[in-house]
Amino acid sequence: MDPQSLLCYSDFEWWIKPTGQMRVPAIIYADKQLISGMDEKVREQLINVATLPGIQRAAYAMPDAHWGYGFPIGGVAAFDPNEGGVISAGGVGFDISCGVRALQTTLTANDLEAQKTDLAEALFRGVPAGVGSTGAIRLSEPEMDSMLSGGAQWAVGKGYGNPADLDRTEERGRAIGAQPECVSREAKKRQCEEMGTLGSGNHYLEVQRVVQIFDAVAAEAMELHENDILVSIHCGSRGLGHQVGTDYLKSMVIQGYRPIPDRELACAPIHSELGQHYLGAMRAATNCALANRQIITHLVRGAFHQVLPDVKLTLLYDVSHNTCKIEEHSVDGGLRELFVHRKGATRSLGPGHPDLPPPLQAVGQPVLIGGTMGTESYILAGTKQSEKLAFSSACHGAGRAMSRTQATHRWQGRQIIEELRNRGVLIRTRSIRGVAEEAPGAYKDVSAVAAAAEQAHLARRVARLVPVICVKG
Repeated sequence: MDPQSLLCYSDFEWWIKPTGQMRVPAIIYADKQLISGMDEKVREQLINVATLPGIQRAAYAMPDAHWGYGFPIGGVAAFDPNEGGVISAGGVGFDISCGVRALQTTLTANDLEAQKTDLAEALFRGVPAGVGSTGAIRLSEPEMDSMLSGGAQWAVGKGYGNPADLDRTEERGRAIGAQPECVSREAKKRQCEEMGTLGSGNHYLEVQRVVQIFDAVAAEAMELHENDILVSIHCGSRGLGHQVGTDYLKSMVIQGYRPIPDRELACAPIHSELGQHYLGAMRAATNCALANRQIITHLVRGAFHQVLPDVKLTLLYDVSHNTCKIEEHSVDGGLRELFVHRKGATRSLGPGHPDLPPPLQAVGQPVLIGGTMGTESYILAGTKQSEKLAFSSACHGAGRAMSRTQATHRWQGRQIIEELRNRGVLIRTRSIRGVAEEAPGAYKDVSAVAAAAEQAHLARRVARLVPVICVKG
């Protein structure tokens, strides 16, 4: 994208003023280099989002933004139902409530070194991963509905984890208002054997080492120290979420709001029957993702205990992207209840927010920014400014710089595995091609993305982590 086509408000805030059918401006938070690396489609999609009815303030893009289905990935938009606001399946995405969960361990890097290979094998055996992967859990129809209603709370009630995990999960691990009856039989069928599985693509299970602390106060509140070992789980709602997205996009194309500038922006008025049914199904898929990450947490703890029986793993935080949440925000000087779409973006609550657990109240919500195999990941903290800037939102990862097909033409999976092994990073995977598709060079510079988020005041950097072990599908 040509930065000259945008109005530069600051080095990290770029505007497209309303023209034509746009109801609000479009705003991109990034530096000039990241803007230059974005495809032109991001600009086009943001402009289209800004035309939707009921949209408030602006259509936003985060520093990791790239082309997506309807909305750009890294897109944020909030809608007021009392002004004809809409809900868009494309504005949530197909992998509903895909997210990142960070677990803290009682290990340091030195503690792990001698057991690293054994731990990599235990995690690879213990957590099913890959396209179509299935787990040991089989859900009957009544159990499926209970899971879709209860989320991580259902999983903890079944013995997968403990109640303390819920205190560090958004909305205490359960999206209220889920309607399992609005989820198709096909979607439920796809999920009945996939609970506790990692999936494929950019999803991963990673053991990481803290190598740098940026904010000592926030790090102390989060109990983060250099050389600590953490575990990061990145996955979502698997086949069920994808099917929910597919089902309702089709319905919104046929029955939804008209006119729209792009078929991929199919949407429905929030107060319509279709809009309400989608919200019920989307919340059920959110609960599926929360339950899935909770079960994987249980499996990870089991794998660790096989190799390192005395280690303890506690949850730092679980954040979702690809969501639509009802939230209260200030617009034109008054508080409004809005439906906030975050597609490839995470919530970034600032210090003092009542939804945060007490130990984090003073420093803000952990914002977990996943990198790629062989590159850094970041833990950030939400800021007060983020509420005014982008409805308390921040980026979610590095963001792709090229397609998976382009990546496989440039890299060989086995070569990447060997190069990373020589750097001390163990890769375990069921798909050599998948490693090539997810090559570190296929993504943007995650350090630049995290720095831009901080400079734009969306979130501030707390810690930088590097991979030690990475399990991929």
